[in-house]
Amino acid sequence: MPCRVVLIKLSRTCADSADTIAMAKRSPKNTQQKAARATRKGRPLGSQKLVAFVATRDRDRAKLFYRDVLGLRLLSEDEFALVFDAAGTMLRITRVQEFEPAKHTVLGWQVPDIVRTVKSLQKAGITLERYAGMQQGELGIWNSPTGARVAWFKDPDGNTLSITQF
Repeated sequence: MPCRVVLIKLSRTCADSADTIAMAKRSPKNTQQKAARATRKGRPLGSQKLVAFVATRDRDRAKLFYRDVLGLRLLSEDEFALVFDAAGTMLRITRVQEFEPAKHTVLGWQVPDIVRTVKSLQKAGITLERYAGMQQGELGIWNSPTGARVAWFKDPDGNTLSITQF
């Protein structure tokens, strides 16, 4: 309660957002109203939930990897996509006929303890990527100039994924 009082005193926008979120949880209609209000204020996507997409050539392999190796919860699957819950973000793994993996990170997770996460990934059979010119430690972790610690790995289709400890 005290935090809410502070929010109201400091910023009407924060209070409005908190109220909007509470209302949205009660009714899908209120979610639509919230979206309409954000659009009118010139922020058409600022308060909308993100949906992430990743391409795959082999749905079965992707399902095993994202569900069984990474531990994401499979919500549904149909002819269009495998749908996972990635800590509240919808991740749609879509089957494509032709595919060339991007040469950059397509998905990343923020983790509280990168060393523990790296060791857990390695135990699950995942090999971390090493990049020429980047000073990565023994476990494959790079320390960025900002202080973030980052490690990369690939899914079965060659999509580059990352974990970061800020």
